[in-house]
Amino acid sequence: MPTLPTVEVGGTDRRPSPGLGVRPDALLLDFGGVIFQTTKRPEGYGELAAHLSEVLGRAGHRRSPESLEPVLRGGVKALKDWKNASSRRLAPLELDHRTIWHDFLASPLPPAEREVLAGSAGTLLARLTATLSEHSVRPGIPELLATATELGVTVGIVSNAHSGRAHRTLLAAHGLDEAFGVQVYSDEVGLRKPHPGIITMAARALGTTPGRTWYVGDTLDRDVVAGRRAGVGAVILTRHHSDVPPYPVTDTADAVLDTPEGIGDLLRASVPVAPTSTLDAAGATGAETRTPSARPAVPAPAGRPSALLLDHGGVVVTSVPDDAARLAFGRHLSQRLAVAGYTLSPEEAVEAVAGARVRHRAWKDRHEGAPAAGTPADPAAGFVEDVEEIDATTFWVELVGPALAHLGDGIEDWLRAEAYALILEYARSKSLPTLRPGVRDVLEAARAGGVPVAIVSNTVCGRAVREELEAFGIDHLVGVHVYSDELGHRKPDPVTARTALTALDADPRSAWFVGDKPHRDVLAARGAGVGTVVLVRGGSSSDATLDAADGALRPDHVIAEVGDLLTLWAPAVPAAPARHGR
Repeated sequence: MPTLPTVEVGGTDRRPSPGLGVRPDALLLDFGGVIFQTTKRPEGYGELAAHLSEVLGRAGHRRSPESLEPVLRGGVKALKDWKNASSRRLAPLELDHRTIWHDFLASPLPPAEREVLAGSAGTLLARLTATLSEHSVRPGIPELLATATELGVTVGIVSNAHSGRAHRTLLAAHGLDEAFGVQVYSDEVGLRKPHPGIITMAARALGTTPGRTWYVGDTLDRDVVAGRRAGVGAVILTRHHSDVPPYPVTDTADAVLDTPEGIGDLLRASVPVAPTSTLDAAGATGAETRTPSARPAVPAPAGRPSALLLDHGGVVVTSVPDDAARLAFGRHLSQRLAVAGYTLSPEEAVEAVAGARVRHRAWKDRHEGAPAAGTPADPAAGFVEDVEEIDATTFWVELVGPALAHLGDGIEDWLRAEAYALILEYARSKSLPTLRPGVRDVLEAARAGGVPVAIVSNTVCGRAVREELEAFGIDHLVGVHVYSDELGHRKPDPVTARTALTALDADPRSAWFVGDKPHRDVLAARGAGVGTVVLVRGGSSSDATLDAADGALRPDHVIAEVGDLLTLWAPAVPAAPARHGR
């Protein structure tokens, strides 16, 4: 066996542990402190506070940046305390994005303002990550990735993150994203180091076991402990900001390096052995419960609407299938799988996703038609509560996964780890959207008349909807975003509309809801006590369906185009100035 390089281990100079002598099947890297080094930006708090002030202003809440900055600083400090405490737990779960804003970053704010920020929690956390710190690639990382490729060692990421989205964006910006077979972020998979399951998931996703991997981190209380609990072949620590843990830790690393520069030498000095074929079992789930609030009374007072709630698909935009985009996504999925060691042609990828779309429609039918105990079984006879939304993980693991099971036992873990990144690309590829005529005029009239606006939509990826609104140049006219995949509940559950009304601090009796589906939009709006419900033709429902809607499904108005709202509103809301050339 070749002589191993001498590195610092456990505070003294000696030969590395025997685990470093066996070449791993996969090298798992932490993100911050290993791939990237971070430098705090003190001025970032002021910049972020200014942005949050603007976001709240769009929803009609006046809050100065000066008043928000101490709220942010306190929230970040509280979140750090929570993270330190979580590192003491045996199997910690990660916070979801909405909870981070509700319970930590925005907890001192009034309920309506908290709900506005929680409605864009993922987007705001990505911005927070990019604003409060600067990131630069640590010395030796490009060389390490090249060495791993040369030696046939697959590389993955295992990181605690409140915004895996931000991390993926950073990797892509530095041209590093294609080097990793899998990226596992705590906010996307729900597990948080030192939970050993997050490392086991990454190992399985790459077709191996924790014992056949090396894990590289920068903290004792999270990384070293997680590695030891998972039973990895070796744990390597690279110094960054975390030399001193928040409490005593008895576990030690196999090697401690100042930078990642020496890891490539350790890989070269290791000896390959026959690959293993047995995968370890792992997994943990957490459930969140919700108690529905009481429905307010429906009678609607006359006068200016207190809020305008709009569905997205069929109302704000109409869409047509985009076969070219679907094929491009198939190629993207095929390429991503290839990096992780799985072979699937683009055509097979397209077929697998198409099958999942069919199963997804059946899933929606089952869940919308199965209200909770004590509520009517027939949605036309009353309101439906507790209608859950599918999440990205369920979509990819349970709906797509069966079609890819032949690729190997680790494919389920790969899909679980990559689900949130894949769902965004999938949502982008589903169809080609077109902004409906009159939408911009209605939004501008609402802004001119002081009527706050919310988008309330069933979605597989709310982030993709936000991208569409921004691309059409209307995002600044929307104050609140309520997307089912982020909320965890879908229309006809009235919690969707209630959440928007709470965020806008609006009286439901004088609010308006505009949708295109009686069985979802009308039921959700009526169940939340919305006073005026409008359906628009030309969306997802046929004219015959709209005209036949009766009982609990009957709207107050049916209009041909969204712009016809301006006629219904007059003179309560002033029309927007005439615009030409759009």
